[in-house]
Amino acid sequence: MSKRDYYEVLGVAKNASEAELKKAYRRLAMKHHPDRNPDNKESENKFKEAKEAYETLTDPQKRAAYDQFGHAGVDSSMGGGAGYAGGGASFSDIFSDIFGGGFGGAGGGGPQRYRGADLRYNLNLSLEDAVNGTTVKIRVPTMVKCEPCKGTGAKPGTSPETCTTCAGHGQVRMQQGFFSVQQTCPDCHGTGQRIKDPCTSCHGQGRVQENKTLSVKVPAGVDNGDRIRLSGEGEAGEHGGPPGDLYVQMSIKPHEIFERQDNNLICEVPIDMVTATLGGEIDVPTLTGRVKLKIPAGSQGGKVFRLRGKGVKPVRGGPVGDLLCAIAVEIPVKLTSKQEDLLRQFGDSLKGNGKHSPKTASWLGGVKKFFDDMKF
Repeated sequence: MSKRDYYEVLGVAKNASEAELKKAYRRLAMKHHPDRNPDNKESENKFKEAKEAYETLTDPQKRAAYDQFGHAGVDSSMGGGAGYAGGGASFSDIFSDIFGGGFGGAGGGGPQRYRGADLRYNLNLSLEDAVNGTTVKIRVPTMVKCEPCKGTGAKPGTSPETCTTCAGHGQVRMQQGFFSVQQTCPDCHGTGQRIKDPCTSCHGQGRVQENKTLSVKVPAGVDNGDRIRLSGEGEAGEHGGPPGDLYVQMSIKPHEIFERQDNNLICEVPIDMVTATLGGEIDVPTLTGRVKLKIPAGSQGGKVFRLRGKGVKPVRGGPVGDLLCAIAVEIPVKLTSKQEDLLRQFGDSLKGNGKHSPKTASWLGGVKKFFDDMKF
């Protein structure tokens, strides 16, 4: 009887990739494997057919010969080794391949090693240090490898023994019907080893807790919530596993003068009534020193002046932000009798002339119109 086309057997196109071939073969193998279909000759034949097609099409030389000459181009090179009886994979092997090694024979794998936990450290910074950058020393409580036992957990001079339950593999196979399920060894908990004489320093854990001092370089421009990753500075791994990472998270303390908004700094600048009225120059602070700010005559409270380039340089690059100075006109308090008289005389001189108080005149006009339009 003539053989079916290999591409038709797997249900793929002739330009199918190796990944597509593998996926198609897995599906057919799961469906027709003899372990799942005992005493079913038809399923066994379909499994052999799928396996033969898969092995041919995933071999570049055989696939090229098959594409050019069909079955005649590969029959002589294949011999009789493509059938199920000739060393085909067991159902548990296929199952393990599909699900990434969670199932399979006890001979696969070995003692389980666990990566250490990641740690987070909250670093409080002043605004100046966040904007300009700094280097700080931090002390982090963490689990580190026990030096007396070198992380083995066994008393110095001794070694952990191989677990007799799992033969050192860390996993045991459990048969459940036609499924062969692999799970963590209940005696050694996946380590593959038993410690007869525990280390007195770590009590067999292989790790001890201590405070670790680290130097952290903080780049200029960091902001609240930014994180710096220190690779390998987290907790030591268990049973020889790799260490975790340390994440240093920035927290910027409130500043007495400045408030940060993205890459800009905001500063409220109080000025006296005379300067706001007549204009002048005042000193304003920046993070790099004092600068002169020119106040135009007639400046109203709340007016914002922008000093370009006096803000924050972004940590990820880009233009430097600005310093925004918001004017707050300060009203004099605790006046003397003479000052009060002078101020009343000045106020009387302004009455009846709306040009001196344009906002007041506009507001009073709006109020008058509001009441005129009301119907009682």
